[in-house]
Amino acid sequence: MPRQPNSSPQTLRVLALLLESPREWHYGYGISRHTGLAAGTLYPILARLADQGWVETKWVDSPEPGRPPRHTYRLTGEGLRSARAQLATAPRALQLRLSSTGR
Repeated sequence: MPRQPNSSPQTLRVLALLLESPREWHYGYGISRHTGLAAGTLYPILARLADQGWVETKWVDSPEPGRPPRHTYRLTGEGLRSARAQLATAPRALQLRLSSTGR
């Protein structure tokens, strides 16, 4: 049986982090640092979630002068509902792993 979309452990880690403060904007490096996901794993997940309408994106100026703008992400209304449902149905072992890492 094929896996449900957006149910990989890596995607669930991203969704769990975004659910901690769903209306705040999160930048990619911060998400990577908190989830432990490398850029090559994280950014395809964020792009897929954005394409599906679960995440909205925007560019913001860096708070540090001379630094490039940051691409930021946050859950949409649909993403909030869907992320909660995905995490609620995640296998118990994965839920325990997510909570033990502070996510």
